[in-house]
Amino acid sequence: MARSKEFEVNEVLDKAMKIFWEQGYEKTSMSDLVEHMGIHRRSIYDTFDDKHSLFLQAVDRYIGKINATLLAEVKASKTAVEAVHKIFGFMISESEDVPSGCLIVNAAVELAPRDTDVDTKSIELFTSAEQMFEQIILWGQRDGEFSSDRDAKEMAEYLHNISVGIRAMARTSIDKEKLNRIVNVSMKLLEH
Repeated sequence: MARSKEFEVNEVLDKAMKIFWEQGYEKTSMSDLVEHMGIHRRSIYDTFDDKHSLFLQAVDRYIGKINATLLAEVKASKTAVEAVHKIFGFMISESEDVPSGCLIVNAAVELAPRDTDVDTKSIELFTSAEQMFEQIILWGQRDGEFSSDRDAKEMAEYLHNISVGIRAMARTSIDKEKLNRIVNVSMKLLEH
């Protein structure tokens, strides 16, 4: 008779996501996962197959949470300027319950050159982020908040590139004021 799972999959997946986010894929051992997830090694293998599969599922979980959060931030914004500020504010802000930076940016830097699954997921999320920025820029151009002199798609690619840099820099002890200055310069480029 098979034993029933004594844990909630998304709950332990969140714990795996956090340790991968903090330490990276290579540095996170199965022993780390057992300890942080609070389940037995056999349960990890039975539920998630292997470390790589667990990592990919943690990445998917992360993508779902981040997309939901950013979508809520944009929908709650009254203006395109406010939406961009909220997105960057989310990326810069520090929260005690999550590691700094971005799991996808970290994974792309660490693994994408040699892991096609991570490369594909990274590109998909990057494309989605650029599309979100493009829609916000078009909104701002339509409402006169942003200059229409620049192509919205190109500016979206630029903003996404800035956001990747900010998320990478947020992993360091760099002053958050500097990150906010970078955002403000980017906003000036949109507005003029």
